[in-house]
Amino acid sequence: MLLHGRTILSVSDYHTLDERFAGLPCPTATIRKVFDGCDWAEGPAYFPAGRYLVWSDAPNDRMLRYDEASGAVSVFRQPANNSNGNTVDRQGRLVTCEHGMRRVTRTEHDGTITVLADSFESKRLNSPNDVVVKSDNSIWFTDPTYGIDSDYEGNKAESEIGASYVYRIDPQTGDVSVVCDDFVKPNGLAFSPDERLLYVVDTGRTHGADNPAHMRVFDVNPGGRLSNSRVFANCSNGLFDGFRLDTEGRVWTSAGDGVHVCHPDGTLIGKILIPSFA
Repeated sequence: MLLHGRTILSVSDYHTLDERFAGLPCPTATIRKVFDGCDWAEGPAYFPAGRYLVWSDAPNDRMLRYDEASGAVSVFRQPANNSNGNTVDRQGRLVTCEHGMRRVTRTEHDGTITVLADSFESKRLNSPNDVVVKSDNSIWFTDPTYGIDSDYEGNKAESEIGASYVYRIDPQTGDVSVVCDDFVKPNGLAFSPDERLLYVVDTGRTHGADNPAHMRVFDVNPGGRLSNSRVFANCSNGLFDGFRLDTEGRVWTSAGDGVHVCHPDGTLIGKILIPSFA
């Protein structure tokens, strides 16, 4: 159902925890619910030239499209192989993680689909979850088991790899390599504005109370090597998932109660509490 009404954020919706949060949210900003027919929505990717947003509704095996000019929501692709995370590459093409087919694909400008990765060392990937493209055109993605844990958002199966890794696709050769192998359930990921840092969420808490519910950060070295792993922030409400960084290196991440904003030093400086639209 498409809703055209707006909810204006009040002062109480901005939870300031540090003076460095002051002035970041626009006091006249509004939230508009554009669609409420998803089991859960994931992986928003915005195409500025067309003024439209594409996102995934994995359990319902479809991708949806919001037209900014008209406010209409329509089906972009169905079936969609239980797509999850999406991003836009440097050439304006859609890059998608597919749980159902256990692969990362690219939708070309003519609508055809190119498979970028579906295996590692001759073993099928688990269920690629989120993806980001670096300025050198390398593609980085996470591969937890959520899409093969059950039939709810993919197809239940055993992991052929036996672990959940973070991968890099080489922009020249297309080779897939592991860049990090010590996550429980790697999830959202993003680069800092200068691409010297890579942030990766671990939502391992879904598979054990003692598992991580945090975001880690790595130094990015030449050739795609990562080093100096450290915990950047722990999630204080629910789990982090998708996120991005602003031009000043602040992290704006999803959490259980809304959007959490972290300073580059890892301090949670504020929250944008998302009101209920029930």
